[in-house]
Amino acid sequence: MLSVAEALEILLTAARPIIGTETLATMDANGRILACAQTSQINVPPADNTQMDGYAVRAADCASGSATLRVSQRIPAGHVGQPLEAQTVARIFTGAMIPSGADAVVMQEVCEAEKRDDGDYVTVRHVPQVGEWIRRAGEDIRSGSEILKAGQRLRAQELGLAASVGLATLEVVRKLRVAVFFTGDELTMPGEQLKPGAIYNSNRFALRGLLQGLGCEVTDFGIVPDTLTATRDTLRRASEEHDLIITSGGVSVGEEDHVKPAVEAEGRLNMWQIALKPGKPLAFGEVNHTGSQDTAFFLGLPGNPVSSFVTFLLFVRPFILRLQGVQDVGVSSYQMRADFDWPKADRRNEFLRAKINAAGGLDLFPNQSSGVLTSTVWGDGLIDNPPGKTIARGDTVRFISFRDLMA
Repeated sequence: MLSVAEALEILLTAARPIIGTETLATMDANGRILACAQTSQINVPPADNTQMDGYAVRAADCASGSATLRVSQRIPAGHVGQPLEAQTVARIFTGAMIPSGADAVVMQEVCEAEKRDDGDYVTVRHVPQVGEWIRRAGEDIRSGSEILKAGQRLRAQELGLAASVGLATLEVVRKLRVAVFFTGDELTMPGEQLKPGAIYNSNRFALRGLLQGLGCEVTDFGIVPDTLTATRDTLRRASEEHDLIITSGGVSVGEEDHVKPAVEAEGRLNMWQIALKPGKPLAFGEVNHTGSQDTAFFLGLPGNPVSSFVTFLLFVRPFILRLQGVQDVGVSSYQMRADFDWPKADRRNEFLRAKINAAGGLDLFPNQSSGVLTSTVWGDGLIDNPPGKTIARGDTVRFISFRDLMA
């Protein structure tokens, strides 16, 4: 059997980034993949400004620690002040430009304001240092510097950063087009009557949700009858105008499992046994486009719901990210304390559903079966337990959060 790392390496090596981009308004680019690096044409901030409400001063005028100075002007954010005269201060508000001549800001909490017949005055009960509470021009971003790299997934913070340098539009990778279908005469859709021997098609909902979370354009060909002819026909239709085809179930060698021979007839297929629990079987190949030399990638996932879910997170997610042009497809892991015993080692790499408890340790879902979908809702993530390893209460384990696996 292939190790998890070996199978993932094969997939990532085979992935060919898709071609094609589109330009979107920055406001509409959330979740998309940046097609090319972005460079700032301005300094951020564009000019020296104050970090807080207070008074712009000449530091030398406040050296006594109790200097009383006249307020010569008022500078709100978005307005430009006049040069600051010696022995005066400027009332200034967060974000406003520092007037020429001023070299520090004192916060209003250490100042005492008073009105006199000849104007407003303030006593500064502080000895400011030059540069105090001033944000310098270019402190965050220098003009000409790269702010975003090609292949980055655009989140709220990347969009904010792009907007901060005035980028109204961004060139992004076109959406990955993914076709999905499901085989099995036993599959029933929610809302329909559940006949004897039938099950509701939970994988259809989970798989579509995972794909949409990755920004894919999903075409759902639904539940396909358990015949070789119907499966081949669906594969041919799915290969047109799609980059990737994903199925769940039907890739075994039983008489009613038609996906394997259908893919072999319409393209090529590799069947892998992976030292993974839950999971193990994974099919990878390509389906030919009718009338051309182009192909669509094919991934066949296990039918058990937890196996399908975990296999998607570990293999399909990074494969899709690489197709989208993302180079860093890894996820963060955390060293955490196990608050349970797992005395029976498995020869496969186990991914155990676990939850973070109030004490900062990990609790284990009591039933780790590949059919127990409630464990994926109850849990916060997966414990990556190496082959042949038992776990004793208090041991340190490697934990991968669902939050990171679905980002």
